[in-house]
Amino acid sequence: MVADSLRIDTVGSTPSPIMRRRLRDAAIAAVVTAVMGLPLVGVEIVATASGTTLYTRFGVWAAAVIVVALGRLALSLIADALAQRVKPASAAPTAAITISGAPLTSIAGIVGLVFAAALPLLPFSDRYVLDLATTVLIYVMLGWGLNIVVGLAGLLDLGYVAFYAAGAYTFALLATHAGLGFWLCLPLAGLVAATLGVALGFPVLRLRGDYLAIVTLGFGEIIRLVLLNWQSVTGGPNGIGDLPRPTLFGLSFAPTAPVGEATFAQFFGVAYAPEQRGAFLYLIILALALLICAFTWRVRKLPLGQAWEALREDEIACAALGINPTRAKLSAFAAGALFGGLAGCFFAAKQGFISPESFTFQESAMVLAIVVLGGMGSQIGVVLAALVLVGLPEIGREFADYRMVLFGAAMVAIMLWRPRGLVSIRAPSVRFDNGAVIAGTARQ
Repeated sequence: MVADSLRIDTVGSTPSPIMRRRLRDAAIAAVVTAVMGLPLVGVEIVATASGTTLYTRFGVWAAAVIVVALGRLALSLIADALAQRVKPASAAPTAAITISGAPLTSIAGIVGLVFAAALPLLPFSDRYVLDLATTVLIYVMLGWGLNIVVGLAGLLDLGYVAFYAAGAYTFALLATHAGLGFWLCLPLAGLVAATLGVALGFPVLRLRGDYLAIVTLGFGEIIRLVLLNWQSVTGGPNGIGDLPRPTLFGLSFAPTAPVGEATFAQFFGVAYAPEQRGAFLYLIILALALLICAFTWRVRKLPLGQAWEALREDEIACAALGINPTRAKLSAFAAGALFGGLAGCFFAAKQGFISPESFTFQESAMVLAIVVLGGMGSQIGVVLAALVLVGLPEIGREFADYRMVLFGAAMVAIMLWRPRGLVSIRAPSVRFDNGAVIAGTARQ
């Protein structure tokens, strides 16, 4: 069977239509690689003491083109062979992948939770590892927030960074002008971002698809330009600095404390180490991420979450069933913006300085890529995609100039390998069985 699927059926010397299709795909991949790889790999401009010198590496460039063409042909052959070996699925309802009766996504979630909680105690957890893990969790929070808007409600939002910026600047302004600390500013930042989300939702109630994406993109740019030009309030391009860091019941994680106060190390009688602050910040963002995950998992079982899913599938049918699309859209925008505001507040407290350069469209595109590559509506998928998209560029720093090439190649590979996302298992929150309503298992 496999040999037959790989055989080149010929009539005389003419390849079969299937083989012609495979060769055409391989040729297209080779041409694209040749065009894009020539300026990246084939030539290199080096500045020397005598001037600028152009070096050519046509051998490496040609080898890359050949490898891509052969790889694309091999993938086509393997895919066709596997398609003939795997029998079509029966009409029986499909079930999620399980191990000893437990869903695979649940097992992965439990293992990941245990590892995340124990990360600060592991022997290899230095300051760099904790800082990288904290950055990943910030993007996980942003991904889960945008996942409500895009993955559950089906509203394409390209200006999500506006809520991220709103949370960060709310904390910065309250801390510098009102003297409030991180813990008091955290819920206020989320509330301001949620209010901004509702304000965005009202004008776009009748928009959908590409038009909604364009409006939200413009909204994000408006917020960035306001932050950049309103210098009397936001500091303009200079930003706002010297922001207070989070404390543990008033105990700071600094080497020294003002007179009459004590640091964490002094209070507990331990030696000060920079890793203490990194571990504390990591645990804060981990707790916030788990709180958001629990909220999302719970709300998907409620009528509100089911209304979001109905809105995503068909807005007209949603309204015909008596669901209020206006309320569903506004609640989705508010919930997603709330999570973005919380992440922005933590980001500002962690950095101690913010400026408009931290809230560009590239951040919105990054978060949207995490949601899409992870799987629309998938909680576990967002975590995996954040690990890949945030961790891969850090790992690729050793490759210097080729780091972003590897990053782009990894994104293309994921979309080819898993076009629906890393976790594409989809089950309804509620299903019907012989007329009886049974609570299903929403995609994790």
